Amino acid sequence: MTTSPHATAARQSKREAAEALQIDPGFIRQMVEEFYATIRSDARLGPIFAARIADWDEHLDRMTAFWSSVLHESGGFRGNPMAKHIAIPGVERDDFLHWLALFGATLDRLERDPRATQLIAARARMIADSLLTGIRIHRDGRTDADALKGLEDAG
Repeated sequence: MTTSPHATAARQSKREAAEALQIDPGFIRQMVEEFYATIRSDARLGPIFAARIADWDEHLDRMTAFWSSVLHESGGFRGNPMAKHIAIPGVERDDFLHWLALFGATLDRLERDPRATQLIAARARMIADSLLTGIRIHRDGRTDADALKGLEDAG
């Protein structure tokens, strides 16, 4: 598949804007590693992840590719996060709020530029909102917007 010159330029522009905020590949990898170290030791979320992830090195590589795609539009991530999250029995809004709180705390610890922290936190909230919406619709058959209340202010 050939990428159009416009798409290539847009990806380059997005990467340059992120890197101007010190969101470079090294930062993304550090963010992923530190966040998932926190997750693994967390009493609430650690067991959820431990039950599903056999190879943490592979998971960290996938999450680095995911966040690189989110923040740089690198195009390096292939996968279906929605299907993975829908398949988790019992995951609820409060789990996402807790995830966002841990993610926000990681960003605060690593902060290089407050604008970068705000950008990444906003993307994380959008992702959490999207995943929770998908879970509510596909797993639970719910479409009520109130199920998402609170995510916009979290993190």
